[in-house]
Amino acid sequence: MSMWFTAVVGLAILVYVYIRTFFPYFYVDLANILRTLKLSFKLAKYRRCKPFYSIVDCFLDAVRRHPTKIFIHFEGRSYSYGEMDKQSNKAARALQAEARLKEGDTVALFLPNEPAYVWIWLGLTKLGCPAALLNFNIRSKSLLHCFSCCGAKVLVVSPELLDAVEEVLPTLREQGIRVFLLSDSCSVEGITPLSDKIAEASDKPMPPELRANIRYRSTALYIYTSGTTGLPKAAVVTHERVWVASFVQAVCGITSEDIFYINLPLYHSAGCLIGMVGGIERGLTLVLRRKFSASQFWDDCRKYNVTVMQYIGETLRYLCNSPKKENEKNHKVRIAIGNGVRSDVWTEFLNRFGDIKVRELYAATEGNIGFINYTSKIGAVGRVNLLNRFFLPYTLIKFDIEKEEPVRNSEGLCIEAKTGETGLLVGKITRRSPFVGYAGNKQQTEKKRLYNVMEKGDLYFNTGDLLMFDHENFVYFQDRVGDTFRWKGENVATSEVADILTVANCVLEANVYGVKIEGHEGRIGMAAITLREGETFDSADVYKEVVSYLPAYARPRFLRIQPSLEVTGTFKMKKVKLVEEGFSPALIKDPLYFLDPDQKTYVPLTEEIYSAIASGKIKL
Repeated sequence: MSMWFTAVVGLAILVYVYIRTFFPYFYVDLANILRTLKLSFKLAKYRRCKPFYSIVDCFLDAVRRHPTKIFIHFEGRSYSYGEMDKQSNKAARALQAEARLKEGDTVALFLPNEPAYVWIWLGLTKLGCPAALLNFNIRSKSLLHCFSCCGAKVLVVSPELLDAVEEVLPTLREQGIRVFLLSDSCSVEGITPLSDKIAEASDKPMPPELRANIRYRSTALYIYTSGTTGLPKAAVVTHERVWVASFVQAVCGITSEDIFYINLPLYHSAGCLIGMVGGIERGLTLVLRRKFSASQFWDDCRKYNVTVMQYIGETLRYLCNSPKKENEKNHKVRIAIGNGVRSDVWTEFLNRFGDIKVRELYAATEGNIGFINYTSKIGAVGRVNLLNRFFLPYTLIKFDIEKEEPVRNSEGLCIEAKTGETGLLVGKITRRSPFVGYAGNKQQTEKKRLYNVMEKGDLYFNTGDLLMFDHENFVYFQDRVGDTFRWKGENVATSEVADILTVANCVLEANVYGVKIEGHEGRIGMAAITLREGETFDSADVYKEVVSYLPAYARPRFLRIQPSLEVTGTFKMKKVKLVEEGFSPALIKDPLYFLDPDQKTYVPLTEEIYSAIASGKIKL
């Protein structure tokens, strides 16, 4: 008997060693597949529930399980699950009474990261009202546009953003939009203070009948994304999509015992869905910060015993660029979830701050396909497995960079990219992997649909991203295509920037694009412009328009003045050559200018300034 037992154990060890040697990712793949199946069954269960079991029901269950557990730490204060529940009830009742809200009414939130953001959103969800999450950097034309596309008739704003709202208040009032300020008083006519109403409201539970008609395909949120339109697009986020995004934490192995640090804005999918909503799904504690601070990051992690952090590529670079300290590995962070980190920064981050499991992911707010690198393979944004492809069918197709369109064969069908070859990622639109689109923008919704991809009559979502699958089934992000680039963790729509540039009296045309700078993630804004006949370049006027109407991350830092802009046969502006040429004054004979925030104007880009940028002396 002992001999047979020894033989079985020996064989098991041999099989284990064989699998680990020749199939090194077998066990992590298996664990991921099992975890994904479990979550898929959970989502299917929620879909079948009558009434629908939404994330707010999950929150209320967490309140019942542990009402005294800390839900949010914020600036020295702690808020328990029970406190946040009562505060959200008060917010719901105040808004219901003052704004006459009913199920299905959309409310726009123009707020910074703060606990009020969370309890107002929870209150709206208890009323069955979708929330439109406004980027607090937007101003003027963009701010007004965001209301028109999502149909919001109510705006809740923070006192620190009041100036931006006052600028467009006459138009808001003309459109019948009611504005509520999170303050006890307000002297501005047409704006109603709300904090005093919330304080006086009852904290008794909200009747679930108020959201009785909510289904898994009902709209839960509008999250704004920049794209090829030139203005923010309101991506429709259904309750089903909210659940799917919330499961990212579970896929990464996060539990209710973890403490999750959010320093990304709550108007983003990452901060809102993966961070805040994912924390509710797990029943854990969140540490919320107004904005990212490299100097305070690790102190916060140690103070609150943070075990999970969020990042974008810039975040990790800022941490790696911060002055070195002796206690840098003295923390409890075990997992980092995010996207956009370069391989060299990833490696440096691990070497400097310890053995942290980096869970790099790829997804889009409005998209129907996503990947997670659950193996910690440096540089990869995800991993392909059969289950992933079953639930979210996708493919990589060959793409013509110059023409900016898919390559098609003689039958008019797209051609699948080979393993190791860069291609355009497209996700098949099915009932299980839908693409809902953008609110109030059928044209842009249609632009993201790609027909006759692998067979006649099929329909795919065009991500606009170039990826590559390697021979080990890892996924690598290569680049973006079209009219959007990414800088400082934000998408920049080139047509929006071009529209602002041409407002300047001297500018006739503008071709906006992103250029790479060594040591920085993404691409920084640059524009080739032509001048109106008889005009000279008015740097002060161009600077004024750019700063007045564009957030800092979208402002073109470099300008190139050309006699004419090169276009294609269909009159599309050519960008490829401009991107390749960059902004070196030694290589480019056209006049070049640099946006100097200290001098508050565009100054001639000299070799000295170029060298200072390249060496990092000038911070961008």
